[in-house]
Amino acid sequence: MVALAVPLSFVEAPYPEELVLQHVPTLVGVALLGFVVWRFQPSRLTVACCLAFLWIHIIGARWIYSFVPYDDWSRQWLGFSISETFSWKRNHYDRLVHFASGLIGLPPISELLQWSCKIRPLPAAILGIACVLAIGAVYEILEWQIAMVFSPEMAESYNGQQGDIWDPQKDLAIAWFGAIIAAGALFRWDPSR
Repeated sequence: MVALAVPLSFVEAPYPEELVLQHVPTLVGVALLGFVVWRFQPSRLTVACCLAFLWIHIIGARWIYSFVPYDDWSRQWLGFSISETFSWKRNHYDRLVHFASGLIGLPPISELLQWSCKIRPLPAAILGIACVLAIGAVYEILEWQIAMVFSPEMAESYNGQQGDIWDPQKDLAIAWFGAIIAAGALFRWDPSR
């Protein structure tokens, strides 16, 4: 289903040129998840977390993150604007994705650490937080390299900084916060049980 969502996201896409670059990580993620499921049979929670993250990314990629119309959706479904309610001046969908990278990224990382390193759940959760931060830092470096290689317009549309010079630091902080919440909820979770 996720693999079908990628080509469907191109149908009448508002930013089709940028969408190609956005979906390179999507395709890598779908292929990697397929391999992991086939080879290692991870827990249902791990698969669900990975699928949820892919869906969140596909939605963000379709509107190149900075223009996900969540305010239109919240007005339609909830009767109010999220941005107006919180006095936000920018689109914060990318912040949701970074938070999710910690919150729903930690369970698969914790399971991988428990399985591959044969460590107990608590150390796996703590190391999982470090892994979330390391993955986030590598991604922020990748965004920086994209900004250096591509045109300023293409880099801005991919990175979605929206004029915030502290964007990478805030992204890492919110991923860290999500991972801490997940670690607190899951540190006793042993996927082999």
